[in-house]
Amino acid sequence: MSSLLDFEKPIAELEGKVKELRHLADSSDSGLDEDIAKLETRAAKMLAQTYAKLTPWQKAQVARHPDRPHFKDYAAALVPDFQPLAGDRSFADDAAIQAGLGRFRGRSILLIGHERGSDTEERVRHNFGMARPEGYRKAIRLMRLAERFGLPVVTLVDTMGAHPGIDAEERGQAEAIARSIECCLDLAVPVVSIIVGEGGSGGAIALAVADRVLMLEHSIYSVISPEGCAAILWRSAEKAADAAEALRFTAQDLREYRLIDEIIPEPVGGAHRARDVTIDAVGDAIERHLADLEGVPGLDLRLLRREKFLAMGRPAAA
Repeated sequence: MSSLLDFEKPIAELEGKVKELRHLADSSDSGLDEDIAKLETRAAKMLAQTYAKLTPWQKAQVARHPDRPHFKDYAAALVPDFQPLAGDRSFADDAAIQAGLGRFRGRSILLIGHERGSDTEERVRHNFGMARPEGYRKAIRLMRLAERFGLPVVTLVDTMGAHPGIDAEERGQAEAIARSIECCLDLAVPVVSIIVGEGGSGGAIALAVADRVLMLEHSIYSVISPEGCAAILWRSAEKAADAAEALRFTAQDLREYRLIDEIIPEPVGGAHRARDVTIDAVGDAIERHLADLEGVPGLDLRLLRREKFLAMGRPAAA
């Protein structure tokens, strides 16, 4: 891993010692195998214990880890013949939202998602995954295209939120988000959405109004970031950990409140430690839910999707 989270440092120290001992063992007949095995067991145990009791703030850090798989990684692994499509046919293309057609395990699908970028140059080009209005209008255009050809829509959500700049507001940011939500509700084809990292505010829900909404185990989904919440309530970003606790934005909280349909387990230590395993798990979940939705009439999908979201916040039936 190129980036270490604060709470991972004790684990990293143990893993570093293991590497040092392995190097010594490889360069000489030092009989260190037993010591290496003990340290590996200790490091693995510490990793499992740490990730079994992450606080909400720690989960937010994991969800934002720069080494987690991004949209381009999922597209390359799950849709090998992915053909990107661009432009809203009105103003411009928005690199923060990527989309395209391709075959996913025998099915033709439309894949849409936020791309945050993996290095500084990419992050600037993709605006850190924060879409402008043209990004949402591109998504609307392509979702309607998928509907016309009877293709299911899969969305991968990973954004701090929609771009808050003046230029975005001038071009109708709120209207574009609202239209995207409306489009998702109205589609007569299956829609499956996965929160793969951070799902922030309207910028996330614009692509997450789906028949099935799934979350990776250590992802987060909230109306506001913990830093933003802390700045409003306490006028200090230093209270972000307290805000994270209060927001109840973890996958486990949202599943308890019946706001999402499934939690996809991550490898021990988070998605950033085993990217391929995570991508395969997401692919398996998508395949399973698309199979469940296959054959449901379009009008029924639309009705059930609307009812699903209208029921949120209602007391459970006795």
